[in-house]
Parts: sequence; structure tokens; C-alpha cells
Amino acid sequence: MSEILNKLSGQGVAIWLDDISRERLRTGNLDQLIREKNVVGVTSNPTIFANALSKGDAYNAQLHDLAVRGVDVGEAVRAITTYDIRWAADVLRPVYDATGGVDGRVSLEVDPRLARDSEKTVAEARALWWLVDRPNLFIKIPSTVEGLPAITQALSEGISVNVTLIFSLERYRAVMDAWLAGLEAAQAKGLDLSKIDSVASFFVSRVDTEIDKRLDKLGKPELKGKAGVANARLAYAAFEDVMNSERWQRLRAAGARPQRPLWASTGVKNPEYSDTLYVDQLVVPGTVNTMPEKTLDATADHANVSGDTVRPFYEQAWNTMAALKEAGVDYDDVVKVLEDEGVDKFEASWNELLESVTKNLVP
Repeated sequence: MSEILNKLSGQGVAIWLDDISRERLRTGNLDQLIREKNVVGVTSNPTIFANALSKGDAYNAQLHDLAVRGVDVGEAVRAITTYDIRWAADVLRPVYDATGGVDGRVSLEVDPRLARDSEKTVAEARALWWLVDRPNLFIKIPSTVEGLPAITQALSEGISVNVTLIFSLERYRAVMDAWLAGLEAAQAKGLDLSKIDSVASFFVSRVDTEIDKRLDKLGKPELKGKAGVANARLAYAAFEDVMNSERWQRLRAAGARPQRPLWASTGVKNPEYSDTLYVDQLVVPGTVNTMPEKTLDATADHANVSGDTVRPFYEQAWNTMAALKEAGVDYDDVVKVLEDEGVDKFEASWNELLESVTKNLVP
């Protein structure tokens, strides 16, 4: 095992892999990463599945059987993705058991075409929860305005949720409110709150990508590469505020567990930046960092893990955001663009996945 990864885990950061494929599962690679690189969870998204299906022959046999049965493309995609998720959940089950259900989690996203429809999102969440039928599953629901009531409803029914596509501090606070409301509703129904888990996926590198473009136009290159980390650090400050609230303390006393902040989009997009930037600068207890394998390897090799790099830097983060505003960066517009692009990108990947499955549904 990497000494650096051991240090990162020791600082209270759960290392999750932002990737899944049947090839990774059938070769035992995921199990190897659990044993050798401290991986204790897996996230997936439509882009990851589209990429997995485009490579190799791992899905050919199942695709053939689905075609022989005359299954339509939508159900075929569900069959393929839930198969991989069940397999990954079983591989990670020992981690789930060893951590008392905190880690060992696998995430599966609802159809992103439903991101603006609360009722359909809840229906899809229920269907996926039933199809996978594993206690260590997270259903990923986007943090769109329409996604917020779906998050509350899913949690109220005992469905564990990974809230995805969070970019703004305001929306993150709304996500935490939706989470608390879901737990309160579950408690009113008499459900065991200790069995209902959640993480909130706060995206990092995409914030820098969008703001850096604007800084170039504004002639302020000295502020580039700072927004993503500052935004995430302030998200953790917001998380701490909720953890100190009476509302949370009541739920905690009833057995509920925190909705951990999850640092998503931690692969560096700008080659001029350190390839472990969004690991080194976001070390703080009680969080998850979900990494592409390239970032995981870089972290294992040369990340700088030297204690808490979030809480001592709140003032610096506020100053960074103030400097960006003064430079002319419209934060509200940035996060709106990022949310819209995020939904569109996942929808495009889903359509690519549908097209690929359609093409390969050959008896």
C-alpha cells in the first residue's frame, strides 16, 4: 500500500474510485484497488458507463441475450448498468460491513433526462433501488431545483442518496435542508435512521475550468486555479454549520449519520496545475474524495498530505471569492452555467449509451 494513501485515509478522507466497468470487475482490478490503494467506494455516472461499453467485449454476451429476449433499449441499459453495480456492491460488501455501513458504497445515477422532473426522478430511484437490492447502494440524484424534493422523498422512504452536480454554496445549503427533511420524514414513519445514508457531491475542477476562462477574458490570470478549492472549502464551512445545528443534533440523537461532503470532479483539467491539487488542498475529516484512476495513481505517488488543508483556510477562501467578484466574475452565472452544462453532458452521455446499446442489441 502507498504510505501517502494511508496518510490520506488516516486524515479521515475516504478514497473512492470514480469509475466502473465490467472489465475492471471481471479481472479483479477493483478488488486489487481495495487491497492495495485504500479504495473504499465507487461512483459511476452516464459518461463512465458509455465509456465502459465502448471498449472491449465484456458486455457482448449479455447484450446478445437481451437481444434474443427482445428487450427494448431502455430496459437493456438498466439491465447492463444494474448488473455492474450489483457486482461492485458485492465486491465492496466487506468494506461496508467493516466500516459499519459508512463506506463500501457504490453509486448509480438516475436517468439524467429526468433531472428536471421530480416525480419521475423518484419513480426511477425506487426502481433502481429495487433492481440492485444491495444495502450499500447509493442512488445518485442531481441537485437541480426539481431534484431537491426528489432527494427528500427518496430519503424518507429509506433510499440512500448520493446528491450530485452541486456547484454553488446556496444550492449546497438547499441540498442539506432537503436531506434533513428526508430524515425527519423517515423518522416520522418509524424508519431506522442509521440505515439511511447520504453524501453530497460538490464538484471542484469544473468550477476552475469555467472561472479560469472568464479570468483570461478579464485579464486576471493571477486568480486562476483558486476558485474550485476556495468554493469547496466554504462548502465544508457550511457543512459544519449544519452539523452544529439543533436540527441535526436531534436527528443524530435518533441514530442518523452525517451527509458527508464528497469532493467530485477532482481530476485536474488544466495540465499547468498539480495533478493532485484537488486532493492536497481538500484534506479534512469526514469527507470523501472520488478520483479517476489517473488521479488515484498520482495521489499514491506524490500527493502532499500534511494535515487539515480546509478549516484553517476559511478566511483565505472568503478573500479569494471576494477577489473574484471584484475582478468581475459573476458567481451566480458561473454556477448556473455549470449546472446546465452538467445536466446536458450527462444527458448526452446517456444518449450515447442508448445508441451504443441499440447498435449492439444483435441476436
